[in-house]
Amino acid sequence: MAYPSRPTLKVLPQFRGTASIRQTPQQRATLLAFVTTAYQEGRSIHELAELTGRTQTAIRRALDQAAVPRRPRGAPLARPNERT
Repeated sequence: MAYPSRPTLKVLPQFRGTASIRQTPQQRATLLAFVTTAYQEGRSIHELAELTGRTQTAIRRALDQAAVPRRPRGAPLARPNERT
């Protein structure tokens, strides 16, 4: 049985049409603030790329520029149930 595909996220209005080589300083600051906050709240790089209309590489570079430490790859490890 095949799994259903993951729904694709739409680009947020504030980032529509801003993915270009020559961003204004204000556009870059808005992107960095959004990506930093959303990533720290648990969004994935893949989700952030879809929401901002950018590539995953552009999101990684933005996180690096904002000095945000990246999480390890994959889903978080499940904790074994602690028995009392």
